[in-house]
Amino acid sequence: MLARSELILGGQRSGKSRRAENLAMQWLAAGPQRHAVLVATAYAGDSEMRQRIVQHQLDRALRVPGLVAVEETLNLTSVLKQHSAPNTLMLVDCLTLWLVNWLMPPPGLPVPTGNFQDSVSGLLDTLANLPGPVVLVSNEIGLGVVPMGKEVRDYVDELGRLNQAIANVCERVTLMVAGQAVPVKGTSQ
Repeated sequence: MLARSELILGGQRSGKSRRAENLAMQWLAAGPQRHAVLVATAYAGDSEMRQRIVQHQLDRALRVPGLVAVEETLNLTSVLKQHSAPNTLMLVDCLTLWLVNWLMPPPGLPVPTGNFQDSVSGLLDTLANLPGPVVLVSNEIGLGVVPMGKEVRDYVDELGRLNQAIANVCERVTLMVAGQAVPVKGTSQ
């Protein structure tokens, strides 16, 4: 059974996005009145990232027909409020890049206005009050060595804090390891 809210964590190529897509497929298969909206947070700041985004779009279209994509690099709260409904699953992929966009905006992305902590607080409040289910994807990057540069150490710390805060408000938390779902909070399917 789909949780009202689920945070999916894992390393790069661990199966996070695939699990989120599978949950969206299950949601959509349960009835024709159901919808699923992907909120993509990636910003195509260079040619390699543009290629990755295009490949993700093509792969997703084949795997999850009916999943509608919306791009939003900074203001998750407004997009979630705008698109969430009792019959609509919201899928955010991913919080890791959303945080990059806030703290280390790639070249070409406007520097965010406002306070990041206020944005996180607004997101947490919104997640607790959405009318429909939500699945959020984020990287778990704090399992390795301590990064050498201050900017990267600060980023790793901030992502750890963000993941903890999101996990605290989510009904279910799942860690993906080598394509396998490991339940962390709640029961996993």
